[in-house]
Amino acid sequence: MKLTIVLTSTRPTRLGKSVADWFYSYAKGESAGFEIELVDLKEINLPLLDEPNHPSMQKYEHEHTKRWAKIVDESDAFVFVLPEYNHAPPPSFVNAVDYLYKEWNYKPAGFVSYGGISGGIRSTEVAKHLLATMEMVPVKQQVMIPMVFDHLEDGAFVPTEMHEQSAKVMLDTMAHWSNALKTMR
Repeated sequence: MKLTIVLTSTRPTRLGKSVADWFYSYAKGESAGFEIELVDLKEINLPLLDEPNHPSMQKYEHEHTKRWAKIVDESDAFVFVLPEYNHAPPPSFVNAVDYLYKEWNYKPAGFVSYGGISGGIRSTEVAKHLLATMEMVPVKQQVMIPMVFDHLEDGAFVPTEMHEQSAKVMLDTMAHWSNALKTMR
């Protein structure tokens, strides 16, 4: 099974890269049976949705869409490293999700959310609603990082025991859901 970790922030001053690097390293050590890949939406560089056909048709005309569709299609589960912008996920996340439809279906989704006092929980709740419309299964277990800037040392994210315990529980849950949903894919 392949778990794809998606770094969703594309801001030049983003803190998510250090969070994603930590989670990627942690997940590789606690793989729960997953092959782990880290994908950065900044590197994927999807323009604002520019496909002329509805995503459910899978008639993609642009190479960037075909590359993105291949990444999503070959994945069995996803963890989104998600900041909170104005109580919502970043536009880059929404755009990346909206590019596709069938490639997302019947796959579990987890979150490593970060931000200020709320730790990105409001962003995650909005994201779960969007992913549920894609026939995905957002799990309730997640890693929440309030006051993320307090956990940075020399630009690297330094997790607490709570972050690591939350990550382990989420990865184990993701493995169960991924196995259960495999028959539907």
